[in-house]
Amino acid sequence: MKRLRRKQGTTFLATTMLMSLLSVAGMTYLSSASNVMKTAKRKALDVQMTQLCDAGVQTLLRTYWRNFRDSQAFDDMTTDLTNASIASPKAVTSGSLPGAGNFSVGVISYTQPTGDVYSRIVTVRAVGYIDRNGNGSLDSNEPAKIVDVKVTFQLQRSQVFDYVYFVNNFGWMDGFGPSDLTMNGDLRANGDFSFTNGSPTVNGTVIATQNEKLSSGVAGNVSGSPVKWSNSSYATYQSASNPFVSRMRQSYDATSHGAKTSTGYKSWQDIVFDTNGTIVNNMLDGATLSDSSGSRGWQKATSSATPTYNALDPAPSQEVVMPDLGDIADYQAASAAYVDSKATYADGTANPTYNQGAYLDVWNTSTSAYQRLTTSGCISGSAVIVGTTSHPIKIHGPVTISQDAVIKGNVTGQGTIYTGRNVHIVGSIKYVNPPDFRGTNPTSIDNANEKTDLLGLAARASVMMGNPTGFDNFTLSYMSPPFTKSRLDSNGNTIPAFNAMDVDSTGRRKYQSVISDSVMNATAEGVNQIDAVMYTNFVGGGDLGTSGGGVTINGTIISRDEAMIIYSLPMIMNYDTRVKERTMTQKPLVDIKLPRSPVLMKSTWQDRGTSYGS
Repeated sequence: MKRLRRKQGTTFLATTMLMSLLSVAGMTYLSSASNVMKTAKRKALDVQMTQLCDAGVQTLLRTYWRNFRDSQAFDDMTTDLTNASIASPKAVTSGSLPGAGNFSVGVISYTQPTGDVYSRIVTVRAVGYIDRNGNGSLDSNEPAKIVDVKVTFQLQRSQVFDYVYFVNNFGWMDGFGPSDLTMNGDLRANGDFSFTNGSPTVNGTVIATQNEKLSSGVAGNVSGSPVKWSNSSYATYQSASNPFVSRMRQSYDATSHGAKTSTGYKSWQDIVFDTNGTIVNNMLDGATLSDSSGSRGWQKATSSATPTYNALDPAPSQEVVMPDLGDIADYQAASAAYVDSKATYADGTANPTYNQGAYLDVWNTSTSAYQRLTTSGCISGSAVIVGTTSHPIKIHGPVTISQDAVIKGNVTGQGTIYTGRNVHIVGSIKYVNPPDFRGTNPTSIDNANEKTDLLGLAARASVMMGNPTGFDNFTLSYMSPPFTKSRLDSNGNTIPAFNAMDVDSTGRRKYQSVISDSVMNATAEGVNQIDAVMYTNFVGGGDLGTSGGGVTINGTIISRDEAMIIYSLPMIMNYDTRVKERTMTQKPLVDIKLPRSPVLMKSTWQDRGTSYGS
């Protein structure tokens, strides 16, 4: 019996312990489930409020970005945001996302980095909250999150300078045969690109872009197929005693430049021509035709040959934002602030212009000495700038001229001339020490060319080539509507088409110079060679080759409307690879402070705290 009682007691004790454990486990489960639910709810709230903060930040930044992209100046931001602080935020904006919650956002800091005239750092504070009682304000018992976002508005080196020919309107080549016009470089238009009444030679890529901002709206198609040399034909031409072969990109050769998948090829990729369009490391490489229908390689050896194509990428090409020199004061400030910071070149040799400011010197025949035209890198008014073989123009850094620059002759140094109105090229422009892109070692080529002459010409109005007093109605028709087109800015406002016959505030027509016609006629001669990177806010054009002998441009032409009339052949354009942004370094070999394009970069997102309310 005794044993029986012991067994019953043991069974009861075990049962009681089991029930106790189950009870504790149940309570633990309920507590754990409650914590999980609370944590999940808080996570959901955190995600929701983070999105509200982001919506507020994007709302505020979008307003300033759209204006900055169009004006390409910091004036409005400086007016609105100067002295912003946590205690006194600027540009305060509120809003809501239906079904999600509310936000309030404002700028708490606006600064210019020391010595950097091209950047402004903006810190935005955003509060995202759940407005439970619907009173439109944040109450102490409501969930809220605070974040600070730091962004940089910057005028950055522009992609337009990666092309030998860039036009913000329609790209066009009319009436050229394969030996009449040879383009050694890439071509791009923020619109259609057409080859009509002939097939010029294009040893490079051609890009057209759909653009609804142009007055008529364009599909962005390449019409017609230019002739293109094979790699061997290109190399044969360059190895012969043809003019300016030292200024051409090399022809790709796997033996010399490496297989395209090799590390060695990357150092050549930006400075060689390859007739074969391919995909390398998920990127287009070689010469292609790219437009709204995608990218394709093409082969066409003669004007009568039927072109063949190979599809590469179905993605349509995208518009490239062109710089805008709307506010010349920004460039005057940049000229005044410029100091050459390069102490040594890449090969270790000393830079003779280190720590010097921007300047422009010309020879004064009256004093038999060089005369500095600039004061703190700037010239007030206009300037006639003439160089000779014995006394070339000397330039260093970015120089700004408030009205017109009339220029011709020999030039030495590295720099860019900005003008508040026109650049008038009234004769050939030739480097004293030109670059040479031939050789077997890319580092050696770059080290030598880093020191050679390089000139930029950047006009707030237009770059006119040739003597404007001789422009006839045929030339002027390509500088006036309907050939030039109006366009829309980002806010839908119409920017009128350029009209060369309009009279501006100087009392002169837009194609004319404020320099007198008599001085122009005494200075001007035929334009056969232009060694320069040319940029214009409006028209790049005029009469070239009027004295015979053909035309060679060693550099680039970037314009909103292009109107070059060629009076003698052949015409050759050779891209200057020194101004291209290199894929390996993300910067050009030589930085001459060319016009910049707007970019917006987000640098930090800092969580300042979250409250989940009660």
